[in-house]
Amino acid sequence: MYETEREVIETLKRNKIDVVSTLPCEKISALLRFVTGERAFCHVGLNREENGVGLSAGVYLAGGKPVMIIQSTGLGNSINAIMSLSVTYKLPLPVIASWRGVYKERIEAQVPLGKAMPRILDALGLKYTIIEDASQIRLVEEVIQDAFITERPHIALISPRTWESSEDVIKENTVLHKTRKWTLKLKYEREIKEPEMIRYDAIRIIAEYLDEEAVISNIGVPSKELYAAKDRNLNFYMLGSLGQASPIGLGIALKTKRETMVLDGDGSLLMSNILPVVAEKKPGNLSIVCLDNGTWGSTGDQPAPSYGDMELKAISAGIANTMKVHTEEELRSALERLYEEAGPRFLHVMVKLGNTEVENIKLSAEQIKRRFMAAMP
Repeated sequence: MYETEREVIETLKRNKIDVVSTLPCEKISALLRFVTGERAFCHVGLNREENGVGLSAGVYLAGGKPVMIIQSTGLGNSINAIMSLSVTYKLPLPVIASWRGVYKERIEAQVPLGKAMPRILDALGLKYTIIEDASQIRLVEEVIQDAFITERPHIALISPRTWESSEDVIKENTVLHKTRKWTLKLKYEREIKEPEMIRYDAIRIIAEYLDEEAVISNIGVPSKELYAAKDRNLNFYMLGSLGQASPIGLGIALKTKRETMVLDGDGSLLMSNILPVVAEKKPGNLSIVCLDNGTWGSTGDQPAPSYGDMELKAISAGIANTMKVHTEEELRSALERLYEEAGPRFLHVMVKLGNTEVENIKLSAEQIKRRFMAAMP
């Protein structure tokens, strides 16, 4: 019983996979139950597949070995993150994908993308291996090994036929659920003031306090501003993949004891919806700094749908250690006591509109990756 699923788990263990991120598919329900119950892995449940791309990037940057297990539809959701992050920086990304829409598919909406998936992957130049049935499940090991040897994404498209032997007994499995009973008490009072700093002011102040932290900076102008304020080997500058700064930071924090700081934006955090995942995993060494200007700052300051309170969003996601600042004095005070309590920490920095004219980052994506990884141990 469950021989195929057990073989996948043993393959992951044999290849020293230590972080497995997942988003469910009914066809691989038994496999996911084995993953969540396996102590050899850190399991991270996703609410967006592309966050698994960022998370896996962070895990690898910190010296770990990640795998994603998702449905093939999630590949469609993740294409930009895969291309602009995994491919651009040459990061290994082994993906075990339940291939929907091609075999005894009962959901009509699964068919168009599922049937087109090999052609889409071919067009993108992404490596993939098709697994038609349980006799080919050994190919998962080749997928994993190739991804790490070549530092690229490699996707196993696994037909539902592969898991048919488990379908008749799958209902006998106990689903691993946490209790949903708890007591919630919340009193939250904040006066939201007009900010005094622009984002570059805040970044320059933050840079003064950086010591041995690993820092991930959001794409576009924020990364260029950090580069101008204080270039250091432990800065990971994002060149693309909007929404993936905090997932990368989470992946790094899960694989290192080093303090990890993310310089993220309000729009990026709203796009990723990563905060509930951060709250669930509770990395004590992770600080997320939300530089909130209320706009899409790198593309011309178009208003972003973020005029709600980002600190309150972090609290509602389950993050207990939060602060809000509006001025240089408040920011310095917050940074001086940032590590008094364990993370995850959320520092909400209100800033004015405006980008500072700074030079472009004079490093390629691969240079950014290589020097960051060399500095991490």
